[in-house]
Amino acid sequence: MKTVNSLSGGKTSSYIAANYPADYNVFALVRTDDKNCIYPDAKVRQIVSDKIGKEFIGTLEDDIIIDTMLDLEQFIGKKIHWTSGKTFDETIEYKSGYLPNKVARYCTTEMKTMPILYWIYEIIKEPVVMRFGYRANETNRAKNMMSKVDEKGFTKVKATFSKLKDGRNSWQDVRYCKPQFPLINDNIYKDNIEAFWVGKPVRFAYMNNCVGCWWRSELLLKKMFEKHPNKMEWFAKQERIRKGTFKKDVTYDKIKNWELQTELSFDDFNECDSGYCGL
Repeated sequence: MKTVNSLSGGKTSSYIAANYPADYNVFALVRTDDKNCIYPDAKVRQIVSDKIGKEFIGTLEDDIIIDTMLDLEQFIGKKIHWTSGKTFDETIEYKSGYLPNKVARYCTTEMKTMPILYWIYEIIKEPVVMRFGYRANETNRAKNMMSKVDEKGFTKVKATFSKLKDGRNSWQDVRYCKPQFPLINDNIYKDNIEAFWVGKPVRFAYMNNCVGCWWRSELLLKKMFEKHPNKMEWFAKQERIRKGTFKKDVTYDKIKNWELQTELSFDDFNECDSGYCGL
């Protein structure tokens, strides 16, 4: 079976790409149609569009993630394959206007897992061994993933490759990967990863995943409104025009308008505040 490193744009999965060579490295990009979130460099926008085979306007992650993936490819000296499914805007429409939340957690599946699955079946045409960036202290995440594999150790996802006679999608359970966790196996912790990247020519965002990820705390989201006002306004706008809210007890508009009693910096937050996108 072919091996695939699943890349998120963070230091951990990038560490895997640099230290555990695979047959393929693949990265799924979250996009938006909102021109208020446009990536500022037109030349780089075209480079990204060419890589994914679709128009790239902007991402709802920190723009630095684009630099990360371009830098990382140069650093490891091996191609990184980019893929991208529907934009976040299109994904919400596809879900009948309902926003993702802790009950309907579809954003990772639709914008990370499924684009990678379809890429695997288009390019490799069979299931793969996939490395995930879970560190030595994240055994619970690995156990949770492994609790969902089938009797042969494969992760299954419902996918469609054809249409029924009436035009509806024909859905089926598809095996797409056997998960592996090299950092857990080799007892690699965050401090090992941070030390590795010191002085290396790869730029990283303070936090990867969508800047408005609803797993994040309200205080961190407030800080994100200061750092990424246009992207965070996208999240607030979705709550105004769509069905539901991202978080149960507070809207993003309320978070935006909070007046904090003390100034916060990103050093006041840690990884537990950042949320997980599942890859």
